[in-house]
Amino acid sequence: MDTPISWIKAYVPDLDCTPQEYADKMTLSGSNMESVTYLDKNLEKIVVGKIEKIEKHPDADKLIICQVNVGDETVQIVTGAPNVSEGDLVPVVLDGGRVAGGHDGGKNPEDGIKIKKGKLRGVESFGMMCSIEELGSSRDMYPEAPEYGIYIFNKDVKPGDDAVEALGLRDAVVEFEITSNRVDCFSMIGMAREAAATFKKDFFPAVVTKTGNDEDVNDYIKVRVEDEDLCPRYTARVVKNIKLAPSPEWMQRRLAAMGIRPINNLVDITNYVMEEFGQPMHAYDLDTIANKEIVVRRAKAGDKFTTLDGEERTMDENVLMICDGEKEIGIAGIMGGENSMVTDDIKTLLFEAACFDGTNIRLSSKRIGLRTDASGKFEKGLDPENAMAAMDRACQLIEELGAGEVVGGAVDVYPNPVKQIRLPLEVDKMNALLGTNVSKEEVLEYFGRIDLGYDEATNEVIVPSFRQDLHRMADLAEEVARFYGYDNIPVTLPNGESTAGKKPFKIRVEDVCRNVAEQNGFCGGMTYSFESPKVFDKLLLAEDAKERQAIEISNPLGEDFSIMRTVSLNGMLTSLSTNLAHRNKNVRLYEFGNIYIPKSLPLTELPDERMQMTLGMYGECDFFTLKGVVEDMLDSLGLGGRSEYAPTGEHPFLHPGRAADVTIDGEKIAYIGQIHPEVMDNYNMKGEVYIAVIDMPTLVPKATFDRKYEGVAKFPAMKRDLSMVMKKDIFVGQLEKIFKDKGGKLLESYELFDVYEGDQIEKGYKSVAYSLTFRAKDRTLEDAEVSKIVEKILDELKKLGVELRA
Repeated sequence: MDTPISWIKAYVPDLDCTPQEYADKMTLSGSNMESVTYLDKNLEKIVVGKIEKIEKHPDADKLIICQVNVGDETVQIVTGAPNVSEGDLVPVVLDGGRVAGGHDGGKNPEDGIKIKKGKLRGVESFGMMCSIEELGSSRDMYPEAPEYGIYIFNKDVKPGDDAVEALGLRDAVVEFEITSNRVDCFSMIGMAREAAATFKKDFFPAVVTKTGNDEDVNDYIKVRVEDEDLCPRYTARVVKNIKLAPSPEWMQRRLAAMGIRPINNLVDITNYVMEEFGQPMHAYDLDTIANKEIVVRRAKAGDKFTTLDGEERTMDENVLMICDGEKEIGIAGIMGGENSMVTDDIKTLLFEAACFDGTNIRLSSKRIGLRTDASGKFEKGLDPENAMAAMDRACQLIEELGAGEVVGGAVDVYPNPVKQIRLPLEVDKMNALLGTNVSKEEVLEYFGRIDLGYDEATNEVIVPSFRQDLHRMADLAEEVARFYGYDNIPVTLPNGESTAGKKPFKIRVEDVCRNVAEQNGFCGGMTYSFESPKVFDKLLLAEDAKERQAIEISNPLGEDFSIMRTVSLNGMLTSLSTNLAHRNKNVRLYEFGNIYIPKSLPLTELPDERMQMTLGMYGECDFFTLKGVVEDMLDSLGLGGRSEYAPTGEHPFLHPGRAADVTIDGEKIAYIGQIHPEVMDNYNMKGEVYIAVIDMPTLVPKATFDRKYEGVAKFPAMKRDLSMVMKKDIFVGQLEKIFKDKGGKLLESYELFDVYEGDQIEKGYKSVAYSLTFRAKDRTLEDAEVSKIVEKILDELKKLGVELRA
């Protein structure tokens, strides 16, 4: 919310502070300042000058020499401006002064331009007459300024006056960040009320007087509201004998300070009241309204409507429309229609000030793709009680500015008036909540500043309708805190019973996996959950693959973000491809992210959101490097020795023969492998890339942090080395499973120490060597005991076709 301080002072005349002091103190009382813009920035030594005499320059056809009275002296100024005449009053920057810039739309150096006396074509010049652009503004805000040339005052000023003050530029605009629950502060009156309360000054809101002739507005217009849930209040008044003209200078200057371009008295009044009261208004040409009737109803699905900006828009049954007896003439709370626009030929005006459902306005604005200043205010949920006050203020300004004749009376459709909120005054509870010791008298003094009433008989606080954010004791306590001063609240220690908390088990498991990955050189990443359907083709998924059953986004940013991902690989491969393109040689990345598996399509219930840990790497690594990282994670989660790796061809994006599923107790928890060469081409990568995807919902229930301490072994170990010959298609994992099954409790560990293929081994076979360690906890083992166990292992190995190497 932009607040020109000069406008605030119209309601708080005793406000005496610098703009920065105003901004700082308002921030401490709850209105967070975003920025302060000084309208007179870089404007120094600029006064009103009267051109007494003009002569032609002796050596330049386009230059003239002016003798300018600047109050206490007459100075000579040379200019090329085409629009000045003797007797004109103009802004003059004196020698050593400063201006904002030139005819460049305000794109000036940060410190402005300093003006020094000098010579123009041999004639001395002791200053400069200024255009409106050189004063840091524009013709949009000062429409009376010439397009090219010096600004000429058309009001009662005299030589030597402060020209910046005369132009209304001795002002500053403070931008506040207003939260949506403080809808009252989206108005100048609301911010002025806050300023008066903050600085403990008297607050004088605009005094609205009765307007209207002896006629009855009901003879001019009828109003029917069919959807009262979307329009709780609708007010209307009629103005006849319209006289369009420029609005007065004070109104133009206030609107300009807020960045609103003055247009004419009617448009400026509606904009002025919207900023002053925070209540949007709309004007219709009454002569264009069929049957002199207004109907507020929902649109019909598929209706086409052309708005004031000339765009045809498609409506649906949830958009609220303003209609006349035959047609739609406006989108409620958003924009009027081209068919009822106010033109220069208007004779009779219909003023509308209404209150619409904020949620509906926000959703309608989004659906039709049109957001306006009015919809921005309506969507926050306005106070219905404010509508008639704003309407009466607009009509008052119509009469004061001579813009027309206001018809007596008003149409006011208000079936369910807002009920007054009363809250018990619980000073003790407030103090206990805040940690303060504020008396009841002080609390009531704070409340009085912001127009909260008090019923002594019932000890209740009466909340005005414009304070829609006050619903309970804690809300009232916040009002006390901000005027008592947050910096004055004493520091206290929290009270209550001490507690010991810890992370949820799921998060602890994820932390372990994350720590193991980072210890092995992996860096965390994050990719989008929204993807393109083209991803499935890049990953070589079959047309009937279950992964293609994805949830479509109803309002996607584009095709590349139109579905929810069902597989986590695309983001990882895209990240690895980007790193490869940047010539990063060794890259290891991991990501925790959800995939979204629909239970049915179209959706009838929420999808299964499954957290996946995805690891990807290239460079100095191979399949077994990544397998070791996964095993390290499982060991850290108490699952060491329980995992099994089975070759798989289930995943088309993985290299055949270089992919495996990871299972624990027969249930798949992950898959791991090398990316298929064709997929590599699809992602513009060369070389070898390895990935692992761990399904966390399956892994977490199996993890454990229970650890049992075992002391140092007291009895010696006995080792046996087995060198075996087997077919190449037998995996060492099959051997290790036999070791575990047949080794019993005495088998302490096993270690692969050699794999050989060569001349001494038959073609199609390989030699594998393991070292087995046996130990008993209660005795020294006999050789016969170990030999018996080894025999069992060898007998089982023979069933696989494994023989001891000769």
